[in-house]
Amino acid sequence: MNASNFRKIDLVTYKPGRSLLSSKKKVIKLSANESAFGAGERVKNILKNRKSNISKYPDSKFKKLIETISKKFNLNKEKIICGAGSDEIIQMICTLFLNKGDEVVVPQYSFLMYRIYAKIVGAKVNFSKEVNFKVSVVEILKKVGKNTKIVFIANPNNPTGTYLTKKELLKLRKKLNKKILLVVDDAYFEYMMNKDYSPGLNIFKNSSNVFILRTFSKIHGLAALRVGWGYGDKKIIKELYKIKPPFNVNKFAQDCAVEALYDNKHIKNSIKHNTYWCKKIKSELQKYDITTNEVTANFFLLNFKNCKFSSDFVSRKLENRGIILREMYAYGIKNCLRLTIGNVKENKFFLKQMSLIFKNV
Repeated sequence: MNASNFRKIDLVTYKPGRSLLSSKKKVIKLSANESAFGAGERVKNILKNRKSNISKYPDSKFKKLIETISKKFNLNKEKIICGAGSDEIIQMICTLFLNKGDEVVVPQYSFLMYRIYAKIVGAKVNFSKEVNFKVSVVEILKKVGKNTKIVFIANPNNPTGTYLTKKELLKLRKKLNKKILLVVDDAYFEYMMNKDYSPGLNIFKNSSNVFILRTFSKIHGLAALRVGWGYGDKKIIKELYKIKPPFNVNKFAQDCAVEALYDNKHIKNSIKHNTYWCKKIKSELQKYDITTNEVTANFFLLNFKNCKFSSDFVSRKLENRGIILREMYAYGIKNCLRLTIGNVKENKFFLKQMSLIFKNV
């Protein structure tokens, strides 16, 4: 076999938020929407006292983790599957539902892995326009055609921080052809305090044509362990188990995820911290004519359109001070940066450096 006989895929690969700066030994990473607090105490205790035999494979059916998820959210165990991060479940969904020539619809500015996994299996990706960086039900429906198999929605949306209300999500599902699968990504649902919002899982728990994604990477602080889960129709879950890797979620990840779900104190404190600092940071940035989305998840999309400095200029100045934000060119968004809400020390340092940048230059 000639080594050149492989399929070439036309796509732009995912580039994670940077963690390092060549000129700095210590950096403050506010680029990846990671937890401000990290893992909770219950998880830390598991990691400190682990006595697992690593020569044995983990539970391929995630029995204990699924039982815990089922009890916490009052769900049918037969409708749950786990993955090495929710992105692996996105990959499995695309593999199961899509063939070459099929189409998916994703919002113009949305999590990059939806389009990447769809393209890998040969599907065509249609992008729906957004209105002021908000997903539009009307624009999604305009892009739906006879070959559309899946519509992907993150709610709230990454990287824009905007969201669809419960009413808008219900309208979207009602207007879509029943044969089209609606995938709702609830990655940041815990942070949402908005009264007109409801998580996809709460709205579509009993729907056969909606699939819900959840992750332990955000509020639970388990990003490095790679564990997420999905909830959907029994028939879909049964087929996903056929194609998933046999031991895709390692034992430590499963054990830690169980403890994270029990750690209500950690979740409550994380939400309280996020709400406080979102309001404070949003207020401070308005002084520099930097606009943002309203308070939703644990990040802001910073728009420098009306600011006297560009996003590139501010980004460079922050990096010179050891702070990394996420540039938005990979998403096709100009003159914007994405800012993750950090811990108290990180947030104070960020605001101080912003003050110095706008005062001294």
